[in-house]
Amino acid sequence: MQANANRQYPFLIKAPLILIGLYLFFYFLFLLKEILVPFAFAGLIAILLNPLCNRLERARIPKVWAISLSLLIAALLLAGLLYFLSSQISQFGELVPTLKTRSQELMGELQQWVALKLGISMQKQTDMLHKLTDNGQQYLGQTLGSIFGVLGVFFLLPVYTFLLLLYKNQLVNFIYESFGSEHKDHVQDVLQSTKGAIQSYIAGLLIETAIIAVLNSVALLILGVKYAILLGTIGAILNLIPYIGGLIAIALPVMIATVTNDNFTTPLLIVGVYLLIQFIDNHLIVPKVVASKVSINALISIVVVLMGGALWGVSGMFLSIPFVAILKIIFDHIDGLKPWGKLLGDNNPGNLVRSNHKKE
Repeated sequence: MQANANRQYPFLIKAPLILIGLYLFFYFLFLLKEILVPFAFAGLIAILLNPLCNRLERARIPKVWAISLSLLIAALLLAGLLYFLSSQISQFGELVPTLKTRSQELMGELQQWVALKLGISMQKQTDMLHKLTDNGQQYLGQTLGSIFGVLGVFFLLPVYTFLLLLYKNQLVNFIYESFGSEHKDHVQDVLQSTKGAIQSYIAGLLIETAIIAVLNSVALLILGVKYAILLGTIGAILNLIPYIGGLIAIALPVMIATVTNDNFTTPLLIVGVYLLIQFIDNHLIVPKVVASKVSINALISIVVVLMGGALWGVSGMFLSIPFVAILKIIFDHIDGLKPWGKLLGDNNPGNLVRSNHKKE
């Protein structure tokens, strides 16, 4: 019996079993996304609101009322943001007819230029545009489906968040008892590290988003772009989606400026200013403000964001980085999984090489 327990299976046997297990795991995540997505968002919000709930409870407010008051404060802040965006969007609707007319004129000029310079006939260009439009409509439908799925999450978020905060002690005790009393200190260390990292990460992201919204809006106002505050705020929110969101954030004001201006100077200036803001964000704001205790390298970040989008749509893109950060904390605290933690981390390979040379 002891020999069978210690038996090491060959890699060719273990690898297919691991792959099958991962496939089944992600398949079930995909099937249960309607349940798991709001639960995952609620978990992050519960971690963020937990310090406020604890302060209210220490002020001798009953637990149920402390949780309700915390959720009310969060809801009021969110309602204020949505009211601001809705008022800006209603004004943006006045520009739609002008945008449509101007975009048709620009498209006609572009088709004539392509026909003259590249020799592609107008009919062939029209056929290509029809195919592109059909694919775009299909992608737009998928995107809208993801957005409506995210909106549907908001109906379950308060319920899940309230229950997670209400039963947090039972959940923590369950985790302790599952690993046994001999591992209690180790498990407590992992839970505290995870909670601290996620709280600092989410709070830092909110502050970063506010700063980027101000920088974007001021830059667009200086450049004379219409609806600068709306575009700047949307760009800051899209910036929460690593890498991909930043590209979309630049594309939106560039499109508006191209359609509403007769020259291409303003769109080029927008690209330059947004790239400067991205540089400031990556090198000053994120290290100083976000101050995450867990750093994920760029390669892993891009891969998990794309995987999150394929698995859970827009929601998966938002959730991917925080959950990889949680995995890294767990990996760093388990001896057998520490190499995986190093793989996910953002260690400078050059520093590792130099340190190895010093040791030699």
